[in-house]
Amino acid sequence: MGKRIFTSFAIEDVRMRDLFVGQARYEKVPYDLVDMSVKEPWSSEWKTNCRTKIKGCDGVIVLISKHLKNGEGALWEINCAKEEGIPILGVYMTDCTSLDAPNELTGVRKVTWTWANIADFVNGL
Repeated sequence: MGKRIFTSFAIEDVRMRDLFVGQARYEKVPYDLVDMSVKEPWSSEWKTNCRTKIKGCDGVIVLISKHLKNGEGALWEINCAKEEGIPILGVYMTDCTSLDAPNELTGVRKVTWTWANIADFVNGL
C-alpha cells in the first residue's frame, strides 16, 4: 500500500484542495490523500477523529494560501501533526509567498507546488 498523506488547508480553499487531489490522481501518485474538511471543526469529537487520522498518516502536506493564517481548523491540524511528530511539508499555492505562511509553519520546509517537490517529500518519509 502507498503512503498516506494528510492534506491540511483553509476551508475557503476547498477548490484548490480538489485541484490538488485531482492532479494527484492524474499524476498517478503512489499515495493516498486524506483530510478532515468540515465547515465547523470545533467539536471535541472532530478533534479526536482528526488526531486519529493524522496519527495514521505518514506525513502532512499543508496548502499555503492567502486564507491559511485565518484557517483555525488547518492551524489546529498543523499543531496536532507537530505534537504527534508527523513530518510536515508546506506547499505554496499560486501567488503565495512566505508572507502567507502562518507562524505554525515556522521551521517547516516549504516548497512551490510541483509534483517533483511533493514526491521528494513523500519518498523521503
